[in-house]
Amino acid sequence: MLTDTKLKALKPKKALYRVTDSSGLAIEVPVTGALRWRYRYRFAGAAKMLSLGTYPTVSLAQARQRRDAARAQLSEGIDPSAHKRQIKHERARAQESARTFKQVAEIWMSRQHVAEATARNARWMFESFLYPDLGTRPIREITSKELLETLRKVEGKGLLDTARRSKIKAGQVFRFALVEGWVDSDPTASLRGALKAPKVKHHAAITDPAKMGELLRAIDGFSGQFVTQCALRLAPLVFVRPGELRQAQWSEFDLDGAIWRIPGERMKMKAAHLVPLSKQAVAVLRELQGLTGKDAFVFPGLRSASRPMSENTINAALRRLGYSSDEMTGHGFRSMAATRLNELGWNPDAIERQLAHAESNKVREAYTHAAQYLDERKRMMQAWANYLDNLKAGGKVISIRRAKRSSP
Repeated sequence: MLTDTKLKALKPKKALYRVTDSSGLAIEVPVTGALRWRYRYRFAGAAKMLSLGTYPTVSLAQARQRRDAARAQLSEGIDPSAHKRQIKHERARAQESARTFKQVAEIWMSRQHVAEATARNARWMFESFLYPDLGTRPIREITSKELLETLRKVEGKGLLDTARRSKIKAGQVFRFALVEGWVDSDPTASLRGALKAPKVKHHAAITDPAKMGELLRAIDGFSGQFVTQCALRLAPLVFVRPGELRQAQWSEFDLDGAIWRIPGERMKMKAAHLVPLSKQAVAVLRELQGLTGKDAFVFPGLRSASRPMSENTINAALRRLGYSSDEMTGHGFRSMAATRLNELGWNPDAIERQLAHAESNKVREAYTHAAQYLDERKRMMQAWANYLDNLKAGGKVISIRRAKRSSP
């Protein structure tokens, strides 16, 4: 039988070996030298081995006690190894049940690959509206009624859209927890229609041709930073989302090929997007390239070229030109193009594809989907730039209507 003196004298060899004690108990000596207690037994005709801990953390006397407990289980027809696994599973299950909403939300957020502004907005919603009531609550115990009460507090402040978006974020967390096995259901599923519908607020945009011409002339006369003016001049020509414009990188542009390839990770719908560049757009970019071409960003920030221009720059420039937030916004250039191009008779599908609306999210692999209607879009973008030039010059408004629509 083993003694503490014998145990302390054991040394590792070139291969793992065991020294027996009694009644199936043995000490295992691996090549690493970390002594491990093992109980060898048979159950249902099969040889098995149970781990009882390490020496000296588990003393010889404690190891014998654990062996005796396992032998008692065997006498009752219980497999000690299976019983140990069951206990471990039940403990893990109990820990999972105790996970709080905040703990799960933090794990979910850490696994999201989204733009910095999107992540910041999500955290603001969680910390401002969801964590105060639900953060410390075990996520498995949160009911639909409890969640609804939290969301109606947000509603009560008049933040109807924020309440709606907070419900969406909560639902994403619950569905993540459902997949991980930490909850049995998603309480947001039964809240459909339970919140007040917010009034849809459209981005302010100028769509009257005469006023569009005035805006374009005002942009040409902008006396602020040259980089900002170039962003203002390019915005109506490409009508991408403000974030996609300000974060544009020179590596995405092929000026000789007159194409801008925006990777999926920078797009709202996470699908790659192609922007055909008119001659006018290429001219603006070539003019700017001499100033910022050595930087990563086409429109670098004023304080650091390693960061893009501020998300407020375009709107602030429009305010400086005398346009209020109720008249025109950076996002309004998209509405301007969408409205006028549809009114001028261009293929709605080509317009939607150029706007990179939600349908593009169906295919994410590469630029295949982004290239749909590409030939027609190239013609449309050049015709649109020519149309804007005519408006800016204050000349007669000519039609840029397509004579015949092409198929994708």
